[in-house]
Amino acid sequence: MSLGRSLFAAMYDRCSRSSEEAGLREMRQRLLGEASGDVLEIGGGTGSNLAHYDVGLTSLVVTEPEPAMLRRLRRKALEQAPAARVVEAPAEQLPFEDASFDTVVSTLVLCGVDDQARALDEVRRVLRPGGRLFFIEHVRSANDPKLARFQDRINRLNHFLVHCDCNRQTLDSIEQHGFTVSQVERTELPKAPKFTRPAIVGSAVRE
Repeated sequence: MSLGRSLFAAMYDRCSRSSEEAGLREMRQRLLGEASGDVLEIGGGTGSNLAHYDVGLTSLVVTEPEPAMLRRLRRKALEQAPAARVVEAPAEQLPFEDASFDTVVSTLVLCGVDDQARALDEVRRVLRPGGRLFFIEHVRSANDPKLARFQDRINRLNHFLVHCDCNRQTLDSIEQHGFTVSQVERTELPKAPKFTRPAIVGSAVRE
């Protein structure tokens, strides 16, 4: 475990607080209120989504690969979602049988996975036919070419500092890996740096 990743985990909640209070928390609540059945959340981080799941879910499993994040996630799960099962695993290698879940949740995760294509293939594999992927992801700007070019230029530094890519075209990737997008809103992450502000919020169905 690197010092950089440990510091990132320690600072994550504090750094994201203004964005959460300015509207990101509400985005999570609206989206996750539709999750149902057996639910898997990938990249649970420090547990920002836990309070927003319906108590009537059949089951909730949350994965997280980073040990420093995992410790915080487990503590928060005990407080906010004691029935949830927390599993140490990367999105690219999910330790679950095929067709195990009705819903998969990814919020601000697909920007930071090492292999986005493989992660999406794994999500599709563990979803049941007709299962849904819910997502909130920051992406490369589709509406502002100047900003998109800036995201390309700054991406290497952004990846070094916060371990994610700010210029991924994640919506295209979702559609290319066996999903039909059923709902999507192009929006902005509130109070986020300009180059990480363009975002997509929505759902896709496993084909």
